Amino acid sequence: MKNSLLLYLFIIVLLLNVFTYMYFSKEVAFEKDQSARTEAKLNKDLDAVKTKLADATYFSLEKNENAQNYFNPDNATKTIQIEKLIPVVTEKLLDLNTNPKGNPYVGQDQIGANKFIINKVKILNHRWIIADFSDGEYWGEVLIKYFVNEDETISFETFESLLYQK
Repeated sequence: MKNSLLLYLFIIVLLLNVFTYMYFSKEVAFEKDQSARTEAKLNKDLDAVKTKLADATYFSLEKNENAQNYFNPDNATKTIQIEKLIPVVTEKLLDLNTNPKGNPYVGQDQIGANKFIINKVKILNHRWIIADFSDGEYWGEVLIKYFVNEDETISFETFESLLYQK
């Protein structure tokens, strides 16, 4: 009786070990498969984001070699570093927001009590800037021409301005 009880207990323990082993080995395989699928999906999403970023920065001075060559032609005695030019041009344009009548390059006269100031600037190439402006109530966008003069000063000229309806 005692031997048969031990035999049954041994068989039960053996079966429990086999089932436990099978469960955990399949769980590891399942987790590996799940991890591989998640990684594949994340790689696909990352590629999509990279493509969108490339499309979004297509019109930018940082990615436009032709516009960069305007500042750094092969026969130039003096070159302009694009990495330093972009923040300088942006800062000069945003500094004009301190004008009491608002930024003069938004192309709009003051409508209400608040002045129009430029909020966001994107340098498109060696000649064009697009900017977003507002007075807190009205919003608009403006295309601005910019020039880097011989004395390394920067001048601006409003090309076209658009004010959105309220």
